This record gives sequence, C-alpha cells and structure tokens, in this order.
Amino acid sequence: METSRFVEILDAEGQLLATAAERAGTDAKVPTCPGWQVRELVRHTGAVHRWATSHVAERHLSPQPFGGPPDLDGSALLTWFREGHRTLVDTLASAPPDLECWSFMPAPSPLAFWARRQAHETAVHRVDAESALATAPTPLAPDFATDGIDELLLGFHARAKSQVRTDEPRVLHVRATDRDDAVWTVRLSSEPPAAERTTDRAAQEADCEVTGPAAALYLALWNRQPFPGVSGDPALAALWQEKSAV
Repeated sequence: METSRFVEILDAEGQLLATAAERAGTDAKVPTCPGWQVRELVRHTGAVHRWATSHVAERHLSPQPFGGPPDLDGSALLTWFREGHRTLVDTLASAPPDLECWSFMPAPSPLAFWARRQAHETAVHRVDAESALATAPTPLAPDFATDGIDELLLGFHARAKSQVRTDEPRVLHVRATDRDDAVWTVRLSSEPPAAERTTDRAAQEADCEVTGPAAALYLALWNRQPFPGVSGDPALAALWQEKSAV
C-alpha cells in the first residue's frame, strides 16, 4: 500500500475514533480494553499521535520519551485529541519522501513506517472506541486488514519482545478467507515467532489453523475479538490470545 493511502486511512480512522468517543462519553467502559474507560483510550491514542509527530516533524534519529497524556476530560479531551490527530495527519502528508528519522520496525522508509504504524494504531483503537457503543465496528478494508496482519506477524512479533513462545516447535497457520494471497505460516518455538507469507498447502503441516475474513482475523490477532474459525489444536489459538499483547 502507498504511504498516501495510509495517511488517508489514518485521517478517517482518527475522525471515527473521536466521533465514537464523543457519542459514548468519556465515562463509558471499553469492552475490548478491560479496565479502561473511554477517557484512557483517548488519552493514550492522543499521546501516541503526538509522540509519532515529534519523530517526524523534528527529525529525531533516536527514540524520544513517550510523553504522558494531559489531565483533561470531556469535550476538552476530545478537542485535544482532534488537534493532535490533525497535526499528525498534516505532518505525515507534508513530510518529504526522503525523510530521515528513527523508526522501530523494517519499512521502505521512515515516512512509510510512521504512516503505516499510525494508521493501524488508530484503526485498532477506533474499534475500541466503537466497542464502547456496543455496536458493530465500522468495517475495515480487506487490503488494509491484510497489511495489518503482515505488520503484526512479520514486524511486531519478529522482535525479541514477543512473548508468544512454545517449549516445543509448533506451527500456526493464518488464512484469510476473502483474499487469495492472505496466508501466513507462523513457526512457534522458544525463540520469537518466525512468520512468512505462504500458501494454503502449508496448512498441511500446521498444528492449528485460524481462518476468517481478513478484517476479522486482524482484530482477532490484536485480541479485539475471538478467532472466527479454529481447526487443529485450539491451545495454540488460545496461547496467541493469552501472550500476544504488544
């Protein structure tokens, strides 16, 4: 996906998040984030937006401290969120393609990294905000969801921080049912998960396969909903949802 598309998605997702938060009210509980109310969700996402903006706008070549959210609530908090979100969108949209700054996962460029990461960060938290309304979330485009699964499996969980480990080697297969090219094999062991895009034939060696539309798998892998379909050893799917928080 092009960087400009990620910026467009970030723009739309942030507006949806703010609208859902306003409708739910900042006192509302967030079912997908146990222990959080909407105010914590908005404060967290707004702080992430400002943190990302600082790296891009100020061209930092090393990680900067994550600033804490302000002690705001209600309409003042939502105004603060909307202002930070707009600044992030505008900063990414106007940044040069050859931007040099710090990033923390492989990407074609730092700009591509930050646009992609913030689009997915905001999309997942938009789903969280909508969960506070007890309504079905706004649909995610299958190509965007597929990219998000790529980022999660090949990016986040390739890092040493991943806690998805097994004592003995096991294989988890992930297959989107609405896209021919959206299949992953995830090899689990005492080391960080080793994932790759693969084919349906690889399912034959899998200990467990999780399936469903790309958008549903994306949210399940981010622990926002159960896996739509599980075959083989369900303990591996349960392990993922128990240990995969990032």
